[in-house]
Amino acid sequence: MSKKAKRMMLLDEVNRTLQDYCEGCFLYRTHRKEHGRSYAHKFCLSYCTVGQKLKEVGNKIKNL
Repeated sequence: MSKKAKRMMLLDEVNRTLQDYCEGCFLYRTHRKEHGRSYAHKFCLSYCTVGQKLKEVGNKIKNL
């Protein structure tokens, strides 16, 4: 599999994950409303299992 094809596959995985789990997320909306966008973003990347999965895929893309 070429580097470009692998990258496209990983980006597709990110897009599907965002659409399936993150779009309209109650926790993100609540944290953003109560604490601000930065806090909500940090919460997703640090504590949410979906955010951690996205971070792993992002690191794979970065290391291609």
